[in-house]
Amino acid sequence: MSALGDQIKAALAANGAITVERFMQLALADPQYGYYMTRDPFGTNGDFTTAPEISQMFGELIGLWAAEVWTSIGRPNPVRLIELGPGRGTLMSDALRAARIVPEFRAALDVTLIETSPPLAQMQYDALLTAGAPIAWKATFAEAPEGPAIVIGNEFLDALPVRQFERCGGDWRERVVRLDSAGELAFGVADKPEPYLNAEADEGAVIEVSGVAHRFMFELAARLARQGGAALFLDYGRSVTGVGDTLQALRAHRQVGPLTDPGDCDLTAHVDFAAMARSARAAGAAVHGPIDQGDFLRALGIDVRARALAERSPERAKEFEAARRRLVGKSENEMGALFKAMTVANRAVPAPPGFQPSPAKPA
Repeated sequence: MSALGDQIKAALAANGAITVERFMQLALADPQYGYYMTRDPFGTNGDFTTAPEISQMFGELIGLWAAEVWTSIGRPNPVRLIELGPGRGTLMSDALRAARIVPEFRAALDVTLIETSPPLAQMQYDALLTAGAPIAWKATFAEAPEGPAIVIGNEFLDALPVRQFERCGGDWRERVVRLDSAGELAFGVADKPEPYLNAEADEGAVIEVSGVAHRFMFELAARLARQGGAALFLDYGRSVTGVGDTLQALRAHRQVGPLTDPGDCDLTAHVDFAAMARSARAAGAAVHGPIDQGDFLRALGIDVRARALAERSPERAKEFEAARRRLVGKSENEMGALFKAMTVANRAVPAPPGFQPSPAKPA
């Protein structure tokens, strides 16, 4: 068992069960042993690979998307470009490089990275040292500077903790983490039912609710409604609210049990985009999408960009095509359908690039 796992066991032995939400918070963000506080989780030597690490095309297209949104919101100067959970800084590096083709946009940029992990913040600093734009780091979105903003969140929402509720004997009871008879971590349910949940479902069904994500989305949408701008989210999840346990853990690119070695595995849950949209609209913002990531990237021109890169470096043509396919394809082990794109924006902002209706294309 991991060091954090032993710490959690001791706390459970002394104080009893904790919610799944609290377990996720500890596993990911414990100041001493939390997963994101202690390591570089990305790439072949880590536990998972995100879209910016697959290909430069992803970040480049996001940078051009941001430039077009800037034009549509009246070309404010300055404009706050804010990235949530920036990983190694790869997406922002590629986005800023691509945005050089719009010099006025580059000149107006004030970049803020929202990051709580010291190791990742250092990697971002190294990656963006020569980016040519003013960059600041903040721990929370609330600390980002005021003003019109373009916000990017790639695989950000999936790491926000969720509460889980299980259908038991006609009632809904919150799922918890406790110690079993052998003293090991195990899932259970709370002693008392939840009086305000009345959804119909089969015995044993699980529903997930992320209060953390709802509060964040409401905060972000309210700011955009007041101050202008748009936010783009790309993440894996579902377009319609449904039933199902989506909590999963990854280590070395393989799924492991969610209670296995907390702090040493990535822990996520699928994003309920429909629920996020409801919170954004309730705060006064407009919502575009969600749509499949593959459709979004193709509408932005990833096919054209892949061909241009292949023509420039023919020896890497197969590499560029494989990356394009992985990002937009909709077969198993491809990201085009599993991942969704959604924009939250000020109501005065027209439908952003990628969200206008267009004919479907084969991957």
